[in-house]
Amino acid sequence: MVSFGVSLLSGGLDSTTVTAYAHQNTDHLTALTFHYGQTHSKEVDCAGEIAAILGVAHRLLDISFFGDVAWYSALTSPDLFPVPENRSTESMGASIPITYVPLRNTFFLALASAFLESQVLHALEVEGVSQEGLEARVFMAPNAIDYSGYPDCRPEYFEKIADALAYGSKLGTQYQIPIRVETPIIQMSKAEIVKLGVRLNAPLEYTWSCYQGGDIPCGKCDSCLLRAKGFQEAGVPDPSLVRLGVV
Repeated sequence: MVSFGVSLLSGGLDSTTVTAYAHQNTDHLTALTFHYGQTHSKEVDCAGEIAAILGVAHRLLDISFFGDVAWYSALTSPDLFPVPENRSTESMGASIPITYVPLRNTFFLALASAFLESQVLHALEVEGVSQEGLEARVFMAPNAIDYSGYPDCRPEYFEKIADALAYGSKLGTQYQIPIRVETPIIQMSKAEIVKLGVRLNAPLEYTWSCYQGGDIPCGKCDSCLLRAKGFQEAGVPDPSLVRLGVV
């Protein structure tokens, strides 16, 4: 059995943990990072360093035009929409927040799957790799428990999108090789994700989760609050704050 994989690596806690997991469970893995017009490039910079530490092939793709399309978000239009701060975890899941980027995961999945399908088709049709036992896997890091109410982070979304990829790809229709969308932390709490990252020896000290840029995390946005809650409940000091001298 030979597996080809793509892991979406944003540079945050969750995607770093999933990429470390994918690295240990895939024969040929590429980490993809998208610069899509988000508020800052801090996470993007971290992603390259994380991939290098893990020893994973890394591709940074500039898709900044997406910010012009998916403009109705605090992450792509911070001048129009402020990032919510100091919200309770209960209020985070009560409605879809302004930090939601319209159809971001759908767009990311299409790009990642196209990249992966190109790799696998080349292996099949040019390199002569046997179809028998060949796997195509896209790894993503959505979370349906400690999350901010994003509709494209739910298990049912990924079930539907996997069907679309099977029907719309050459791999699925001609070779009957499904593009598997794997979301290993989707049912984990943030504390469980932290523990998994530590267990996998993922370089969590280089991760960045804050919606703001700057030298240190703001500690007020939804992402910072959920991250802090996860490390606290896991009983583990946040290694990125230790590295930055914040704690």
